[in-house]
Amino acid sequence: MEDFPSILGGVSAKQFLTEYWQKKPLLIRGAIPNFLSPITGDELAGLSLEKDVESRLIFGEKKYASWVLKRGPFCEDTFKKLPKKYWTLLVQAVDLWSPEVKELIEYFYFLPKWRLEDIMISFSPEGGNVGPHFDNYDVFLLQGVGQREWQIGQLCNAETETLSDCSLSIIKDFRKEQGYLLNTGDMLYLPPKLAHWGIAIKDCITYSVGFRSPSIQEMLSDLTETLMERNHEIFYRDPPLTLDMATNTINPKFIYQIKLMLEELKNDDELLGDWFARFMTTPKFPELPEELKEKRLAKLGKENYINGEKRKK
Repeated sequence: MEDFPSILGGVSAKQFLTEYWQKKPLLIRGAIPNFLSPITGDELAGLSLEKDVESRLIFGEKKYASWVLKRGPFCEDTFKKLPKKYWTLLVQAVDLWSPEVKELIEYFYFLPKWRLEDIMISFSPEGGNVGPHFDNYDVFLLQGVGQREWQIGQLCNAETETLSDCSLSIIKDFRKEQGYLLNTGDMLYLPPKLAHWGIAIKDCITYSVGFRSPSIQEMLSDLTETLMERNHEIFYRDPPLTLDMATNTINPKFIYQIKLMLEELKNDDELLGDWFARFMTTPKFPELPEELKEKRLAKLGKENYINGEKRKK
């Protein structure tokens, strides 16, 4: 796929993987020149009415306030009552609904396709944002319509403090270190755990191409289920016992014995290979029948949820 149009600007795929991937952010001006968003705000709103689509509405101003999260599916009355500013609609896995959105995946030929989680799309009027936060995964933020100001902050971790009286994980002490104004077709790559805050200048649509990053807890939990399903038998056995080990204290030799058991599991390449392939390629969002997607998108595009008279002035 190396002949596919580059989405990395003047940075080669090799240079990106060596210098930027999971290391530092990269701003790409004109990543997709003359980009025309295949999805409108009204279509996003229509998708958020569907029960099998994951969607959210987030309300919050630029200044520190209590951001409010509401989860879909929504109803038409929801959009009739929305204010003119300071909200964001987010819809997950739009690539499952729109073939044109799914085609964007081909631009990322330099990354394993099974690493992709989904393409989330957001619509925001003026001032719309989801607050300063960080993600545990890699993300490419492609500006689809309008402008969004991105502020890049500090590198975060599990100890980073968030607002206690908020329904979202908003960073309490966000420190802006860089700032960019993205126009249509521009893109920003962010590695995991880097604080960021995107604020819409006027009505705008942003595409978030996210790459899955499961936690070690999720992976071990799923691996345990695989071991149980396969009846994989590795039984505990004592190390050579001595009389001084017959105490209430656990001797370090017992811990070493556990390490040997895990080592045996670690060396089973066939088991781990089969499990990892299944775990990382199981879609978070199940595929939908093509005829269902085409029918619903055609229907959704006819309504004016956001830009029509149904929106509160």
